[in-house]
This record gives sequence, C-alpha cells and structure tokens, in this order.
Amino acid sequence: MERPIDRLLEIMTRLRDPERGCPWDREQRFETIAPYTIEEAYEVDDAIRRGDERALRDELGDLLFQVVYHAQMARELGHFDFDAVADAICEKLVRRHPHVFGEAQSGGTPANWEAIKARERSDAAARRGRVGSALDDVPKSLPALARAAKLQRRAQAVGETEPDPGTRVRALLDSWDGEPASAQIAGELLFATTALAQQRGLDAETALRDANAAFEARVRERERRAGES
Repeated sequence: MERPIDRLLEIMTRLRDPERGCPWDREQRFETIAPYTIEEAYEVDDAIRRGDERALRDELGDLLFQVVYHAQMARELGHFDFDAVADAICEKLVRRHPHVFGEAQSGGTPANWEAIKARERSDAAARRGRVGSALDDVPKSLPALARAAKLQRRAQAVGETEPDPGTRVRALLDSWDGEPASAQIAGELLFATTALAQQRGLDAETALRDANAAFEARVRERERRAGES
C-alpha cells in the first residue's frame, strides 16, 4: 500500500512537471513560496489556540506541503531532496539528545542543550571563515517581538545582560514625556517591554496576540451594540 507521504511527493512532482504540471506551481521559487510557508505556520498556531483539532490536522498538512514544495524545488536544482531533509532533522535530534540516544541515557533534559547548539553555531561559523556569535542563526524574518525575545535569551545565555528592564521601561517613558515622537525611543521601549515580559516568565509575542484578541473583541462588541441601538 502506498504511504501518504509517498503520494504527496508524487503529487508535488506532478505539479512541477515542466509539461504536464500546473502553470502557477511551475513558476514558483523559494522566495515566492516562503511567504506561504510563514502563513501556514501561523495558521497552525491559530488552530491550536482555537482548540480546533480538525483544523489543526488540515493546517499541519498544509505546512507539510510547504516542506515538500521547498524540497522539490531543491531537488530540481540538484541541492537536496525530501529524504535529505528528513535525514538532517533526524541527525540533529539525535545529536542534541545525547541523554536519550547516547551511551549514558538518563531520560532527563540535557543541561548542556545550549552548549550543544552553541558548538554547532561555532562550527558553522568556522566553516564560513568567521568567528561565531551567540546571535548567529536568529532569523531576521521573525516577527520583531519574537526576534527581540530570542536575541535577549541568546545574549543572556552567554552572560550578556541589559539594564533591569523595568527600570529601563520607566526611564524611556520619562525621556519621552513631552518630547516629539521618536521611532528610536518607541523601538527601545518595545524591546525593553519584551525583556520585562521575559523576566516575568511571559512570552511577549503571545501576550501581544492575546491583547490583540481582547481589543478586537471589545471593538466588535461595541460595534454590535451600536448596530442594535
């Protein structure tokens, strides 16, 4: 019996077929597909937050299709294929879980998780002929709040600390009082607020999404009441 993943790979190959494929699919490149990949990841998150299991199944399928799409384009260029993608993540998971797959199996969370990732970043930088940084491979395409939080965590892991975020937030608000609008101060304030949320054990991106949802609910409710009056 044909496995669903094999059928999906065959469908993807047919969609990209130069003669029999879909004209739209044949024209796509990594750069044009990337926005759809990001969108599908957010739709997975939305299904999880709504507790919709059927939608989650469907959205995970859409996200898997994005992986298959990129792998197919890479195969056509002679770079790698889907199997290589799967092999790479298998190797990474085993490498980063020596407490599970190594000789000394404890079943716990490795204390050296960050050390393993730091060594990988250092090795990758060395292959490119430069000095590695704790901030390497933090994607620039991440949403700004999520990227700020990740940069802060990485810096903190290597002992790079910023001033107390609560103090920093108050100082920025004071400096802004009565002053002309400043994009720099606004950015610094958002960055410090992100750090403050992390200090309190919160994720700024999730907190802002919840605030967006609460604001949307309030506005919709006011609109509903206005429509009834």
